[in-house]
Amino acid sequence: MICAVRFTSNTLRHLSTDLRAVTAIEYALISVVSIGAVTTPGSNVTSTFNTVHSKL
Repeated sequence: MICAVRFTSNTLRHLSTDLRAVTAIEYALISVVSIGAVTTPGSNVTSTFNTVHSKL
């Protein structure tokens, strides 16, 4: 357990000093948020179109 904490601590310290890693993490977070922001309204639009289609 102590080894895992030490590994995680050292890894996070290294990532926070390496600007390329920080940039990669930022891009990953932006991607996740963007996908979530597009997926949610997309499923609502699909539901709306299906409702309209079924009433036609």
